Amino acid sequence: MIYDLIIIGGGPAGVSAGVYAARKRLKTLLITPEFGGQSVVSESIENWIGTVKMTGVELAENFKKHLLSYAGDSVEVKEGEFVQDMSRGILDTREDGFNVITDKGQYQSKTVLITTGSTRRKLEIPGAKEFDNKGLTYCASCDGPLFANQNVVVVGGGNAAFETSAQLLAYCKSVTLLNRSESFRADEITIAKLKTNPHFKIITNAVPAEIKGDGFVKSIVYTDTITKESYEIITPGIFVEIGLIPTTYFVKNIIELNQIGQIPVDPRNQQTKVPGIWAAGDCTDGLYHQNNIASGDAIKALEDIYMTLHTK
Repeated sequence: MIYDLIIIGGGPAGVSAGVYAARKRLKTLLITPEFGGQSVVSESIENWIGTVKMTGVELAENFKKHLLSYAGDSVEVKEGEFVQDMSRGILDTREDGFNVITDKGQYQSKTVLITTGSTRRKLEIPGAKEFDNKGLTYCASCDGPLFANQNVVVVGGGNAAFETSAQLLAYCKSVTLLNRSESFRADEITIAKLKTNPHFKIITNAVPAEIKGDGFVKSIVYTDTITKESYEIITPGIFVEIGLIPTTYFVKNIIELNQIGQIPVDPRNQQTKVPGIWAAGDCTDGLYHQNNIASGDAIKALEDIYMTLHTK
């Protein structure tokens, strides 16, 4: 079978595109290891428009339920499959198209929408794995409000770390930022603005060494790279912003990625530089990455895909 569209990914971007593809009666295949995306691990999501509060698991369940309720004969879902590779190819109809290879099969399509997101670069120190989602979090937008009026710690030195700190300062008692060097990767304006906040503290040359707790996080230990001494900060919440790893390994031979592995797209329509391939969400070089933004970008892409397929 040759599909009109293959959507790769089952997070907010992939599911949003899938629902719209069903409504437009595009013969679509959606491939995903699981539904939900990064937020599936969050205990409380409070910024998904239309729902005041829910868990990441509930969000994932709602994604799947919504898509399957519309799928009908238009959208086929392959859950539990991992895409391994992708290539250009001549379809059986003699049209240009794409071959998508998974761990369970191979599929052909006229167009492809990549919505595979990214994974947070994990903090790899003692206690990090044990307290993941138990006070240690990688999503301030998802979990920040849970720490209102408390003293929290942010790990990182780029724009994401400073933006997270600014967000947390809106409701946390204080924010302490740990940066492993003397210099920062964030822009000077952002740094200068935050430094004026009396509830914000920066500790440089601080390398996280251990996270301690009893069921939930109670403190973080860091080592001063200059003095080699260790210090402990009592805190119930640690927000890690040390970078993202885009899930784009399977397209590196067909799409030219940017220096950090993201897929460059045209923000007007989410087209990549390869005709016939679109991308949306955290796997792209979009300036901001959030569930609602990923959903909107995917719908934008789907509209453009529909017009492309029907104006050939």
